[in-house]
Formats: sequence, structure tokens, C-alpha cells
Amino acid sequence: MGKARLCRSSQIGVRPLIFFQSPFIRAFLLYYAMSTKLRTIWTTPSRHIEVIDQRKLPHEFVVVSLKTYQDADLAIRNMTVRGAPLIGATAAYGIYLAVRQMIEKGLEGSFLDEAFSTLRASRPTAVNLFWALDRMQSALDNAHDFLEAAWTEASKIVEEDIETCRMIGVHGLPLIEALATKKNGAVVNILTHCNAGMLGCIEWGTITSPIYQAVQKGIKVHVWVDETRPRNQGANLTAYELTKHGVDHTLVVDNTGGHLMQHGMVDLVIVGTDRTTRQGDVANKIGTYLKALAAKDNQIPFYVALPSTTLDMTIQNGLTEIPIEERDQNEVKYVVGKTTSGQIESVLICPENTKAANYGFDVTPARLVSGLITERGICEASEAGILSLFPEFEQR
Repeated sequence: MGKARLCRSSQIGVRPLIFFQSPFIRAFLLYYAMSTKLRTIWTTPSRHIEVIDQRKLPHEFVVVSLKTYQDADLAIRNMTVRGAPLIGATAAYGIYLAVRQMIEKGLEGSFLDEAFSTLRASRPTAVNLFWALDRMQSALDNAHDFLEAAWTEASKIVEEDIETCRMIGVHGLPLIEALATKKNGAVVNILTHCNAGMLGCIEWGTITSPIYQAVQKGIKVHVWVDETRPRNQGANLTAYELTKHGVDHTLVVDNTGGHLMQHGMVDLVIVGTDRTTRQGDVANKIGTYLKALAAKDNQIPFYVALPSTTLDMTIQNGLTEIPIEERDQNEVKYVVGKTTSGQIESVLICPENTKAANYGFDVTPARLVSGLITERGICEASEAGILSLFPEFEQR
């Protein structure tokens, strides 16, 4: 997990759109980008943790060092890192850092308990956070060497996520291949919402994994990228990484999706999820539910790509049981962007005294989901469908 590999990938510059017209050139650029192992979180020789500050993208590439569990907690809370799998990985390394702090400073075990409690409270919706912390707790409960056990388990979580996301792409790829065949090789138009790409994971991403693998095979793909207000993860992050990987895409405002679907300009919708219930309800970035309704009304397949770590088999009804994070109203009232003079500034877009509501997620009922794309295959969004791929989850 070397820093050098990440920096090498980060130097792939933005090219004019015409450069991407050839599917062979796009496939080559994507192969190069993936082969250089761009990652969102990595370790240093001194076993500190480094991450990309995603708040600065796409205008600046800034690396943040995490040296304490408090650093990891802050990175999760202020969205330096975001995306359910990456949040889980960051929390796991946060526990490693807490163990390191405890040993180096000769602190009591209560310090580690505090670290677990603090990290658990960092983001309420993404279930990967709790899954990763439970794994770290289990690893430490059975350890003789706490520091090595924490390091090893956190590293396993990262490596497993990479393979999981790759396999999501393997199983999602046939959906795109079938559409390409149906369209006699014409461009397959995919609409997505928010960022469940490699920036929300470690390498491949969830929704982007089948897209990247399709482009690698020379399939013509075009992605409609929702801007994803209020933090604009689509505009800032999805468009950024699709550009880096040479994938043809167009940025649209969040309310454009229904229009595109009505006019036959969308063949497939793929979104991610921060938590999926036992019955297949999906919590994802606010606005996902409206995309699912539009897709249903226009008979367009609506798939959710997710690692099994995002499944929460302890709850049934997503609408009543999934906690929905409410964030600072200023994320809605202000927009951050780059001015014509090259400065990064925050601009107020409403009367100063106007109140704003900022719900981070909404819940899409299972009845609107065509299927769940997981690392073991595609299943129906239902308890029976999930258990057909993950029978070991029945007793959860």
C-alpha cells in the first residue's frame, strides 16, 4: 500500500474530451490507471496512515496524515474521507492508531474503550463503520500482541475491500454487456448518483467497478453524473475519477434524471448504498429515492452495487429503522468552488437568515430495486434473495 503508487496515478492529467473518443484509448487509460494502484488510504514506512482530503477535490490534491485515532475520527466526521467502505477502513486504522497511542503513552485500557466509542459516533448511517469496529474489537479480544493484531486486521479489511469491489464489477459487467449487445454496440448510457466510486472505497469502487471493467473490454459507455447537492460529490468526485480513468461522462443537475429517462437517454441506473436492510431497502445519498421512482415509471433497470459489509441483517424496515444523518445547514446554504481567479471560495446562495434542512440520506424501498450487485453475484432485493447468496447471514 505504498504512497508512491498513489502519487504515480495522481499524475494522470485531464485531457480534452475529444481525446477520449476512441474506446481503445479509453480502455488503455483505464488499464494504466488501475494498474498503478491508486488508493484512497495507504500506510507510510513508519506505519502512519495517509488519506486523500476529498473535500479539496477536484481542484487540489491534498494528502492528510492520520497519526492519532482522533485524527481518524475527525477525518470521518468532516468528510475528509467518505463512502461507507472507506469510512470503515479509516475507522479500523483509527483503532490501530489508538492502540499505538495507548502503548506509547502507557495509557489504561479505558483509552481504547473511549476510542471505540468515539469512532462509533462519528457517522450514524454507514453500517460499514460498525462492522469494521466490531471486527477490530474481535481481533483485539483474542490478541496477545495488541499492536500487531490491530495492524494486521485493519490491513486485511483494506485488502478484502479491494477484492470485494473487483468482484462486484465482475458480476455487474454482464448487465452492461447485455445492454451493449441489445443496442448493437451503441453507447450504453448509465446514470448514477453521488460517488460510490473508488474514492468512496479503496480502489475499484462499487458502482464504478462494472463500468471500469466494461470500458476495459472496449464497450462504449457514457455516464450521466448527478452533481449530488449539497456537497456535490458527483460533480467533485465522480466526475474527477471518471476523468482520471478516461470514461466518457456528462455532469447534470440532480433533477435532470427523470427528463433523461423519459426521452430514452438512460439505459441503466446504478447507485451505491450506505446501509441495506434484511428485506432489501436501501439507504443512499439524499435524492436516490427520486431516481428510483423515475426509473420505475420509465421501465429502466435500477441496480444497487454493494459489498456484503453494507448489509444490516438486524433491521427490516429501512424507512423506520435506519438512522438518517442530519448535517450542518451551511452545507446547503453555501457552495464551495473555484473562482475565475483560481481561488477556492465558499459562496452564500440564499438570504443569510434563511433556514436550511440537510438530510444526508434517504431510503429506497426494495420494491423499486431491480437487483443487488454483490461480490457473490446479483440477487433480488429481498431477504430470500440476500440469503440465497449469503446463507451465513440468516442468524444475524
